[in-house]
Amino acid sequence: MMMLDKLIAACGGKENIRRILRVEESVVFELVNSEKLTAEAEEWSFSSSLSQLSWHPDEPLTEQEWHRIGQVIESNQHKLISDILLPARSAFRPKWHHAPQQGLINDPNGFIFHQGEYHLFYGLDPLIPGDKNRYWVHYTSTDLVNWHEKPVALYPSDWFDCHGVYSGHAISTEKELVLFYTGNVRVGEDRDRMTTQCIATSTDGIHFTKSGPVIKELPPGVTPHCRDPKVVRNGDHWLMLLGAQKENPDGKLQGRLAMYRSDDLYNWSYVGLSGDKMGDFGYMWECPDLYQVDGQLISNFCPQGIPSESEFHNIPHHCGYAQATLDENDQLSLEGFKELDHGFDFYAPQTAAAADGRRLLIGWMGMPDEIDQPSLQDNWMHQLTCIRELHWKNGRLYQNPARELQAMRGDQHQVEFTGPVMKQVVDVASKSFELHTRFSWPETGAVTLRLMDNGKYYCDFILDADNQRILLDRSRTLPSDGELVREILWENGQDVELQVLADSSSLEIFINDGEYVLSARVFTPEDATNIQLISEQPYCWQPLTYWLLT
Repeated sequence: MMMLDKLIAACGGKENIRRILRVEESVVFELVNSEKLTAEAEEWSFSSSLSQLSWHPDEPLTEQEWHRIGQVIESNQHKLISDILLPARSAFRPKWHHAPQQGLINDPNGFIFHQGEYHLFYGLDPLIPGDKNRYWVHYTSTDLVNWHEKPVALYPSDWFDCHGVYSGHAISTEKELVLFYTGNVRVGEDRDRMTTQCIATSTDGIHFTKSGPVIKELPPGVTPHCRDPKVVRNGDHWLMLLGAQKENPDGKLQGRLAMYRSDDLYNWSYVGLSGDKMGDFGYMWECPDLYQVDGQLISNFCPQGIPSESEFHNIPHHCGYAQATLDENDQLSLEGFKELDHGFDFYAPQTAAAADGRRLLIGWMGMPDEIDQPSLQDNWMHQLTCIRELHWKNGRLYQNPARELQAMRGDQHQVEFTGPVMKQVVDVASKSFELHTRFSWPETGAVTLRLMDNGKYYCDFILDADNQRILLDRSRTLPSDGELVREILWENGQDVELQVLADSSSLEIFINDGEYVLSARVFTPEDATNIQLISEQPYCWQPLTYWLLT
């Protein structure tokens, strides 16, 4: 222990240690400021490009010593982010969706009902632009509407997660709330990726103790892109699903799910890869989930690199679900992939069983590789979706806003229209509202619902009869990363019933009782509170009902 104290002092003190790496049995300290190294550090090797000091002890550090260093780093990280997690005004900040005070919000994690409360965690990179270093932030709620911030649940402070506490899920046992996550580590000048699947537990649902990796090695033939553990019960044992990337002998990469089983949540044995029935279906699968809804077993996952059905969808990231079967031998079969959301901004969803048995879902209203949005001027990016409830009917998943969200409604407003006209304007006086209306499919031309409009900036929801499709067009919003048009083919000509949830800089559009959903970040100025109804020819508009959301 004295040697460890001497080493910490040689590094310039506790506050000068950014992260710790364990490379075989070497101890690698990454420093905040290399100029604070003392003369005693000269006997150890130092990489100036990485600002890393390597120590090769005569005897390996004990687990207690590794834990002690992790506590030092966690204390530093806590001080670093305390100020930036305080509320700060931003014109684009949502009123009721989850969004960061500062930094980049990432996947929702650990969504679960545990001992009378809903728990929701999400990944947060607090220092953007700058060093990405993902934490797990934690909120609880008893009603899915009013959420209470808890202490940061997981810091990237230990040797097994020092470059990020990546995504995962939660399990509720009789005595504990158990978190599973991927520990991300980058090693050396080439930043080689090392991933392990880790566990942390809590008896009070607030303070978590890490126990480190429970799966240290990669499955055979799988690259280090292996992450996002989902743990479910199958009979008398547990199953873990991991998003994985398989490398074939010819070098071709394929997305698959890696499967493990355990009797006690700590000791896991490899089962194999699942997903061969999907064929050549992308080069990586992320964020798996497995759950029952209305008697149907479903697996959500995010395949990267699959072909798109639309000319407007040109990024590699997709998110959807497949019908699943799982037998007593842990053989999982998937077929019939469908997109979960047809908008611009939806990825990495998590589901949870509600207290009454409903299946709930929440997703990330963002996409990988997006690095610029207007909110970045206020040092934050992205948000989560609303919480949705799922149903299985007609061979597909339907999504609706969770019924609890109706508690946010203010007074009801109804707008009636008389006679066939080509244009109507409604000022809802807010960018946070819920809207219901219905459209008869036009025989020719286009009918447009223009949202978040101030005359110069707006987003259009278009019924395009001539091309038998529905379009969502955000090309007239403030500049932002991401594509500009999404489409849904609409070849049957049926009416379109809409439920729209708007919140400052986002739209979630539910079509025909949630058969289709379009989620989008939409950045327009604060005064963009008008709704316009526009037709290329006289059109009989249905009544429009809306509520302001608070």
